[in-house]
Amino acid sequence: MAVRPVLLIGDPRLRLVANPVDNPTSAMVGDLIADLRDTMAARQGAGLAAPQIGVALRVVIYGNNGPNPRYPEAPALAQTVLINPEITPLGPERCGGEEGCLSVPGRRAVVERWQRIRCSYLDPQGRSRLLVAEGFHARVIQHECDHLDGILFPDRSDGVGG
Repeated sequence: MAVRPVLLIGDPRLRLVANPVDNPTSAMVGDLIADLRDTMAARQGAGLAAPQIGVALRVVIYGNNGPNPRYPEAPALAQTVLINPEITPLGPERCGGEEGCLSVPGRRAVVERWQRIRCSYLDPQGRSRLLVAEGFHARVIQHECDHLDGILFPDRSDGVGG
């Protein structure tokens, strides 16, 4: 559909808590998903949340269909849309890893995240889904879902990194 501008750190809209999606099958949500997909691809992102393009709805897209120059060591992840996602940690294990963000250009830092999570969500057809993720996959989901609550990775950073 369209490549949209990405809001940058300092924009107060990034700090808002996003609203739940009432109708995941609506044309408006379909258009939003297409815009998120196009914008993420154009910016070579690993994921993108609706609040990052100024839409305060609980919608996230992540994944790639090949190598990502911004994350060359990352494993390939199937492109996935999460609507109204809810994350539950699976176990106490956490690990640090370097993160960056399209809304925080030029900055990377180590962020500690749950190593293994369960995520319940709706897909674009409105069906309830459940996935279990670990490692980089879990990190991407947690990072993008933080955007839905107005949290940016520097808020969780230990200050290490570029």
